[in-house]
Amino acid sequence: MSAATHSLTRKRPSGRTALLATLMLLVAVASAFPLAWMVLSSLKTPAETMQVPPVWIPRTPTLEAYEKVAGVINVGRSMWNSLVIASVTTAGILVTSMMAGYAFAKYSFPGRSLLFSLLIATMFLPPIVTLIPLYRMVGSIGLNASLAGIIVPNLANAFGIFLMRQFIAGVPDDLIDAARMDGASELLILFKIVAPSVAPAIAALALFAFVYHWNSYLWPLTVLQGNADAYPIVISLSRLLSYNRGAVNTGLVMAGATLAVLPPLILFVFLQRFFVDSIMGSAIKG
Repeated sequence: MSAATHSLTRKRPSGRTALLATLMLLVAVASAFPLAWMVLSSLKTPAETMQVPPVWIPRTPTLEAYEKVAGVINVGRSMWNSLVIASVTTAGILVTSMMAGYAFAKYSFPGRSLLFSLLIATMFLPPIVTLIPLYRMVGSIGLNASLAGIIVPNLANAFGIFLMRQFIAGVPDDLIDAARMDGASELLILFKIVAPSVAPAIAALALFAFVYHWNSYLWPLTVLQGNADAYPIVISLSRLLSYNRGAVNTGLVMAGATLAVLPPLILFVFLQRFFVDSIMGSAIKG
């Protein structure tokens, strides 16, 4: 009887555990509050957005603000441009990062350590430093004012190579050597054997890359040079800033922001399990 009581006592959460759980809940609520407020505000009527004290939940939800957004900007075209930019760039980053990471992790060649150190050093360069050189390079090959000009310079990423190298280094060499003895090519080994072994890291990198390039503003604005037909959704939404001067248009601005945040949010929902697995895997290796 005493053993059973002792077992129940051990399973009962301590005061410290309850405090940590409460703090985590508060942090989660504080982090989610801006997103929830944005979505709820986009469903309010103009009168509700101006009401003081504020109305937390709309009494009569309406999609009127979303209809107005479609009248101000070309939502479909802008969303498609953002999808092309983010998807193609992410795919390129995944391929180049896996190939370079595999080379750095599993090949021995002169200057490997020096090259990897230089690669890591580029991660500390602020993006504004490389803006002008990249812009001149894009213009010299005739890709300015186009989606290709936004995508091509970003097809390789130092952080992606570093991340893949760290995870691929943990793949057993015996597994790779066995595949080579069976006559498998290096590309086959990389994409059929190594890639499934580091799937959580690939999913995490895909999430990071997609969200970053979906939300990218300065580089697309610089390259496109006023070509409004190629504007991604983030730049197109800047036209709504002129509507933000009066509280009556708050719902319009919030509706546009909600449309812009939905695709990355949906992607995170699908990849969150792999994202958590990658964090746990790196923590165990560390």
